[in-house]
Amino acid sequence: MRRNASISILPYFNRLNLRSLSSLISPNSISNLPLNSSPVSTPNLKPCTKNNGLFFKFTRFQANSSRNLDTLVEKRPEMSSRQRKLKEKSDLEEAFESADTVDEMVKAFKNMESAFEEKDLGLASLKIGLKLDQEGEDPEQILLYADRALKALDKDDNRNPSLPVAMTLQLIGSVNYSLKRFSDSLGYLNRANRILGQLEEKGFSAEDVRPVLHAVQLELANVKTAMGRREEALSNLRKSLEIKELMLEKDSRELGTANRDLAEAYVAILNFKDALPFCMKGLEIHKKELGNNSVEVAHDRRLLGVIYSGLEEHQKALEQNELSRKVLKNWGLNSDLLRAEIEAANMQIALGRYDEAISTLKDVVQHTDKDSEIRGVVFTSMGKVLCNQEKFTDGKRCLEIAIGIFDKREETSPAAAAEAYSEISMLYETMNDFETAISLLKRSLALLEKLPQEQHSEGSVSARLGWLLLLIGKVQEAIPYLEGAAETLQESFGSKHFGVGYIYNNLGAAYLELERPQSAAQMFAVAKDIMDVSLGPHHADSIEACHNLSKAYGAMGRLTVLLRLWNN
Repeated sequence: MRRNASISILPYFNRLNLRSLSSLISPNSISNLPLNSSPVSTPNLKPCTKNNGLFFKFTRFQANSSRNLDTLVEKRPEMSSRQRKLKEKSDLEEAFESADTVDEMVKAFKNMESAFEEKDLGLASLKIGLKLDQEGEDPEQILLYADRALKALDKDDNRNPSLPVAMTLQLIGSVNYSLKRFSDSLGYLNRANRILGQLEEKGFSAEDVRPVLHAVQLELANVKTAMGRREEALSNLRKSLEIKELMLEKDSRELGTANRDLAEAYVAILNFKDALPFCMKGLEIHKKELGNNSVEVAHDRRLLGVIYSGLEEHQKALEQNELSRKVLKNWGLNSDLLRAEIEAANMQIALGRYDEAISTLKDVVQHTDKDSEIRGVVFTSMGKVLCNQEKFTDGKRCLEIAIGIFDKREETSPAAAAEAYSEISMLYETMNDFETAISLLKRSLALLEKLPQEQHSEGSVSARLGWLLLLIGKVQEAIPYLEGAAETLQESFGSKHFGVGYIYNNLGAAYLELERPQSAAQMFAVAKDIMDVSLGPHHADSIEACHNLSKAYGAMGRLTVLLRLWNN
């Protein structure tokens, strides 16, 4: 379970004292006081000197320094009722601040409840919530404290932006994400983001705002990815990286990892071109800070190999993969090594080096368990080699073994099984076994429909399924899959993504086949508009969409003539 975004705020929260925290809650009050004044009208309170203090610390009355120094004993004046209450509160606050464990913090907090009003317990509630989150405690328990903190802190009738409120909203959003309450999470995080934006506009300290804003952007990326909104998630992930670049040293290891994470996000939507510079930057940082033989550099090179494969620069891909495998082997990272070797085999296939690919896969399969997921991947790649060699009988045998393995893993690894069925279906397409390909795509789609985070994959599979049905003449059956794919992929990648354009082009072809030229023309017009934007008006596919549109208009003209003849 991942909630690192909230956890990363806690050390920052611990560094704040009451003066800064109080001013964050209400920027127009304590922050405007002179530096030598006290927010509480008594000479007997002073700011706590502990770095992680939340409250003010009571100090004992001191004898007047101008009095006779020969006086050995001086009777202290009796405390008033008000002073005793202040001292009691100060002692309770100090006990809370000095607590190290969750149990100690909760015990101190319960003691404070009888002495403080609810509105004064907000910061302490927030700190306990963050501590519980850091230690991976029950999410519902975290929400109890976080919700209580929000009710106490979010009471400004003037709606002034407050950093502690934003921190609380971020925590609640993060916990809701872990509970898979994605819509609720998004609402809290969006509000936190708005508040932080207002604080920035008001000139609030960037040093205070940035750690929280980074956590919010990172969590928004996680939530939107989980909801299948990959393009929006990328925007938040880019923003989180930009903030991190302002917070960290230029060549920090953490910055290298953040660049690689963004590259991986681009790879997930098959945008290899934009992934490349971020992966390269992560690699350069890790090489400089950790050396060529570090695990981080090995992971960077492995990803770089995948990116080069996506860009069809297969020789470069294989070179990076080989460098990665050497380091992974030296570090004994066998699981990562096996995955990298399968990727190497696929690169060898792309280069037409089939014998090398088979040799690589035979070596890998010896290190896999009988019904393991990775064994299924090996047999899928083996089937790919054999299909490329036109050894279809042997290829189908390997693919059937792979299907059998993933059939057993549908419940435990539905996303992996869906991905395997989709990949295997493409191999059956190359063998012109369209019925099997369609059957596998339907199995894949049934799994993906239950996984909101795989919405982009669901759209892609639905689009391929519609296209195959169209190809074999099942036009009426194809249309709902194509329409669903268009809607799903627009949500994931935006309305101008080239993939959406191809779907509308296929929808136009389907309507034209059904002798509905007006509907076809509408679809072709949308497809042309998208492709002109995403690919450029001179791209071959954009030109084809234009030709298809002219065909639809031609068909509409013929239909008009036929209708006139019929009416006469």
